[in-house]
Amino acid sequence: MDDLKDKSVLITGADSGIGKATALLFAQKGADIAIIYHTDDDDAEKVKKEIEKLGRKCIIFGGDINDYDFCEETVKQVVATFGGIDILINNAGVQFPAENIRELEEKNIRKTFDSNIIGMILLTKVVFPYLKEGSSVINTTSATAYQGHPELLDYSATKGAIVSFTRSLALQAKSKGIRINAVAPGPVATPLTKETFGEEEEDPNKPPFERNATPEEVAASFLFLAGSGAAQITGQVIHPNGGLVVNG
Repeated sequence: MDDLKDKSVLITGADSGIGKATALLFAQKGADIAIIYHTDDDDAEKVKKEIEKLGRKCIIFGGDINDYDFCEETVKQVVATFGGIDILINNAGVQFPAENIRELEEKNIRKTFDSNIIGMILLTKVVFPYLKEGSSVINTTSATAYQGHPELLDYSATKGAIVSFTRSLALQAKSKGIRINAVAPGPVATPLTKETFGEEEEDPNKPPFERNATPEEVAASFLFLAGSGAAQITGQVIHPNGGLVVNG
């Protein structure tokens, strides 16, 4: 596959997990990578070095995508360095489990919405004028958008919002030849899930494959949606979830 040769890709939350796996896979396929991460400088630097070892360019930006000025400045720097942006991958997200709705903390609810959907919309708004025919946006949603999760009420709600945002923007972008899609993983073994639920997440909707996916397995869905093989796919969600049956 050489679909991504010399393409410019901007990925949020690519210092670990699915974002990191996707960044490395895209670099292996010939893309130059810009990474937005929140606070983990060391992990971001490690990913940058791994990408550069693959012979591709990588630039990293630490900051908050809820800061509109940060989004504008970062996108300008990406365009100045790479000459444009071909693919935007909105992957950043947080979760704060609570066994009962009464235990949900207001600050965590607001942070979850800010990180998972509001920041996504803000960054996409800034990037969109630079996209052109053949460009694509790929958003990370979740199986929880369809099945729910008893401990992740607000997180699941944001993932449902991402599905609606994806479908709506796809309608708006159709005439421009820009494809907008999403990936909805099931349980994935990432640093975030390990931090949230421990080494072995006790998920009530355990997939038929009886194991969590690896980030690398999920990254392949992003690669497909970014390539020419997905030329007729827009406004859709791909479900690398180990066999969970969901609607939509």
